[in-house]
Amino acid sequence: SLRILEQQQKPGLLRNVIQEVGEDVEGGATLSEAMAKHPKAFDRLYTKMVAAGEAGGVLETILERLAEFMEKAQRLKRKVVGAMVYPAAVLTFAGGIVLFIMIFVVPKFEQIFRDFGTTLPGPTQALINISNWLVKGTPPGWLVIISLPFIVMMALKLIKMSETGRYFLDMIIMKIPILGSITQKNSVARFTRTLGTLINAGVPILEAINITKDTTGNEVFSRALVGVHDSIREGESFAEPLRASRVADSLVVNMVDVGEETGELDKMLMKVADNYDEEVETMVGSLVSLLEPVLVIFLGLIVGSIVVALFLPMVKLIGSVTGGAN
Repeated sequence: SLRILEQQQKPGLLRNVIQEVGEDVEGGATLSEAMAKHPKAFDRLYTKMVAAGEAGGVLETILERLAEFMEKAQRLKRKVVGAMVYPAAVLTFAGGIVLFIMIFVVPKFEQIFRDFGTTLPGPTQALINISNWLVKGTPPGWLVIISLPFIVMMALKLIKMSETGRYFLDMIIMKIPILGSITQKNSVARFTRTLGTLINAGVPILEAINITKDTTGNEVFSRALVGVHDSIREGESFAEPLRASRVADSLVVNMVDVGEETGELDKMLMKVADNYDEEVETMVGSLVSLLEPVLVIFLGLIVGSIVVALFLPMVKLIGSVTGGAN
């Protein structure tokens, strides 16, 4: 099977990985052991589930569940990313147009006003000052604006290098209106689906929680799962430390509580994941629908302000010329 998969793949990193996994399996290693040597291709979640499938003799079932799990996660990710493409593209093009006006058009008007020797209104002078900063600043303002996204990205990467920084950043994001709610629900869906899939595959719950903690992608939830892990290790329940952490809604905690009582924790976790995935999709769709008119109004205000600021002196000049002619 691995050789067939290798032949189907186009030349590249994944094909090389599958080839090496096949060679290790031929050398006597188990599939999970061979996969574990390539953590960039097969993470802990993947290798632990495969190991559980090998131990229980249900590898084909586990692989099907893994495929379903990853397809659902990727489908949601594509929807979220795809929904943000339009606003990002509009802001980028609009920002480029405004930058062009400020750098090339406004200086022409400044020269005209200077030639006429007119006193500029406050909005016009402020616009010209911004234009001069963009063109003649030290460093030029246009360079600062273009560099700013890269500087922010580098700063975020540096912050994420430490556990405290990741926790602080995730906490701030979760406090942002609308975006914070989407982030929280997405994190709940991710950790419940991961944990439910692992438990269903037969992975021991303490090990499943540790794997989920490392793969949740949100430090706030990771710390909450540490408390859950310690609670279960001491013989207590799953639901109570989750309720105490306040990272999940009461619905999630109650579902987990019912799952513990009935012995169907994995099924309850999967139901929570499905429910929150749907909520995230709905909220993202609503956010995008709301962003479109907001962007139009915002850009209209910017362009309108520029136009008004440029034509205020023109009205004054026309008035003075007309008065002189009379």
